[in-house]
Amino acid sequence: MKSYIITFTFLFIVFTSNSQGLLNKSQKVFTHQDTLRGSITKERAWWDLKYYHLDIKVDPVDKTISGSNTIRYTVLNESMKMQIDLQEPMEIYKVTQDGKELKFERDGNAFFVQLVADQKVGEIKEIIVSFGGKPKEAVNPPWDGGITWKKDKNGKDFIASSCQGLGASIWWPCKDHMYDEVEDMLISVNVPGDLTDVSNGRLKSIKKQKDGTKTFNWYVSNPINNYGVNINIGDYVNFSEKYKGEKGDLDCNYYVLSYNLASAKKQFKDVPKMMKAFENWFGPYPFYEDSYKLVEAPYLGMEHQSSVTYGNQYKNGYLGRDLSGTGWGLKFDFIIIHESGHEWFANNITYKDIADMWIHESFTNYSESLFLEYYYGKEAGAEYVIGCRKNIENDIPIIGHYNVNNEGSGDMYPKGANMLHMIRQVINDDVKWKSILRGLNSTFYHQTVTSKQIEDYINNQSGINLNRVFAQYLTTTKIPVLEYIFKDGSFGYHWSNCVAKFDMPVKVKLNGIDTWLKPTTEWKSEKTTGNQKTIEVSKDFYVTTSNITE
Repeated sequence: MKSYIITFTFLFIVFTSNSQGLLNKSQKVFTHQDTLRGSITKERAWWDLKYYHLDIKVDPVDKTISGSNTIRYTVLNESMKMQIDLQEPMEIYKVTQDGKELKFERDGNAFFVQLVADQKVGEIKEIIVSFGGKPKEAVNPPWDGGITWKKDKNGKDFIASSCQGLGASIWWPCKDHMYDEVEDMLISVNVPGDLTDVSNGRLKSIKKQKDGTKTFNWYVSNPINNYGVNINIGDYVNFSEKYKGEKGDLDCNYYVLSYNLASAKKQFKDVPKMMKAFENWFGPYPFYEDSYKLVEAPYLGMEHQSSVTYGNQYKNGYLGRDLSGTGWGLKFDFIIIHESGHEWFANNITYKDIADMWIHESFTNYSESLFLEYYYGKEAGAEYVIGCRKNIENDIPIIGHYNVNNEGSGDMYPKGANMLHMIRQVINDDVKWKSILRGLNSTFYHQTVTSKQIEDYINNQSGINLNRVFAQYLTTTKIPVLEYIFKDGSFGYHWSNCVAKFDMPVKVKLNGIDTWLKPTTEWKSEKTTGNQKTIEVSKDFYVTTSNITE
């Protein structure tokens, strides 16, 4: 979802705009439409999504998308009304089931379809939704997303989708809530004959049409979240390689504009390096069956499943800049590493509610430091993640409001990553920490999850109750303060500016010796020797100190 520039200053301006895009923090009064979009309504809850066939025509001349989506589902509970989402100004023209046209009503961006045939528990049924229109154009993709319609340097059309936050229903009709992922999907995209469409999964066929256009058929065999579905249309050339990974040979395909081929062959060498590091830390790439693709796009990039989009101008860092200010950020191409990291945290493990977007962004931001650690050592990874603290604003909590499609603070990137870095210190066992990261990806393989599930898993596997650490850094904007006092040969300390009963252990240098303290919100006292009057907290901890001796 996914990214940030130079410092977070620019992105926070973007995020606080009045768009509906990624990390929109300005909206505080939630509407009926927010509830329809962000909650599991009764018109969604009774059916379980099984399969989509999205069959569309993309017309660059009038900037329209039209076609149909076949939606197959299993009946969980008997009901006769179904919610399908498609955002204005797109229109649903017709809905059919078993060859019969169905009536429907529109409520803003939600359509309520009145079914006719009995919906018996356990039955597999399908509807066909015909639709079309001019989808919202992306203003500042991927944050304020939609469809990007551009031209490449040769004057050829260059088109792509990006819609996290906004939702897939910005351009195609679907069950637009993250809790229910489709199990497999066919994506058929008709484009002008001189262009290529690249979507998710594997290319099954290309059909030349009588009107000179081509239809590209892509099949996704694994569960996929709605915003992960994408179209990328351009004058692409392709090259490929096989990566020998933990589950065997992984097909890696690269699609770039024709005149960028030489640059891509050089820059995309980061892909096998990324795979090696992340399979080490997180376990096997989660979508071997669907391959891995890196696709040039007319915007910065996004974590579309098995079709990761790239627009980092073939530079290391973030558009050539180091977000950490340490120099380590220039050792890798930010978009390749970050957006590909989302294949594990976003596409394999997916939030049920966008309020828990930290699950995607905090782990993936942290993955950047793990990539560095794998190739340059533990200190390099630590320096990078600590350096990124300068981008933290502590404006609003990281976890947003539930059931209204609301994201939390952009701090979920650097602050969330630093929280994970601290938790690793508290666990103080790198073998166990690695097993937790890999275990998350195996335990929640291809699942949608809540923050509580992730927190509970880390608690259980580490044997440490970290609930108050998660609460402190995810639900408040306060930075804990380690208050301390030296007096009469004793050393007193406790946590302040924190949640009730905050009890995170912390590593400090006391009398020149590395020492673990176990502060709580209650004062503790220990005898001390020497003339020490201050303490130094390990740089690995995102906390502050206050000496109240004087």
